[in-house]
Amino acid sequence: MNNAPPRQRRPRLVRTEGLPNPTEYVLALNGEYREFAYDEERARLQRGRWREAFGVSQEHPMDLEIGTGNGYFFAHRSSQHPERCLLGLEIKYKPLIQSIRRALRDGAKNARIMRYDAACLEDVLSPGEVNHVFIHHPDPWPKKRDWKHRLIQEDFLKRLHNLMRPGSFLDFKTDSADYFDWCEPLFRDSDFEIERSTRDLHASPYAAENFITHFERLFLQQGVKIHHARLRRN
Repeated sequence: MNNAPPRQRRPRLVRTEGLPNPTEYVLALNGEYREFAYDEERARLQRGRWREAFGVSQEHPMDLEIGTGNGYFFAHRSSQHPERCLLGLEIKYKPLIQSIRRALRDGAKNARIMRYDAACLEDVLSPGEVNHVFIHHPDPWPKKRDWKHRLIQEDFLKRLHNLMRPGSFLDFKTDSADYFDWCEPLFRDSDFEIERSTRDLHASPYAAENFITHFERLFLQQGVKIHHARLRRN
């Protein structure tokens, strides 16, 4: 059986191996945290085999956070749900190491993280490999000429749907009203079912279950509303 990932756009990243003048975070990726963190080369080798990295069966639930940032949600989610595995994806070295470090300091044994471009998920994940997916406060690329760089696109949602298992959900949050305007029709036209949608998460019935991220708290202090949607993969 051919397990090679399909041909697609090339990831927007520079290889970790051989980087000149590596920072402490670059060195930590394949050094101190090598058991829990994967550079882009090792991440591709794990495609279809991530549960082996956790030492669990193929039926075990494994969730994915795309863009872990400084890792507060990543650490919270992994520690609050030890019965599920959590795989993180982050392209920047410092937040990647911060994320896995926070999770491990909180005692999590169910957390792993990789460095990769989120637009090229099929390179590192096989169809039906993940359960729930979390995308919180992705770069909104506010200028019109840059909208092509936004993560949420028709094609991306179609490909993500294929990577998720039936019954799982996609959890999305953004502080950008413009980005949410962009996402709403894409969500409606996607293969997902919209389970919930609100333009003011913290004034909604879903506020109590929401974990407030570091950046989210800063936005709230500025009076910025948080937009949220949950999409179900049937």
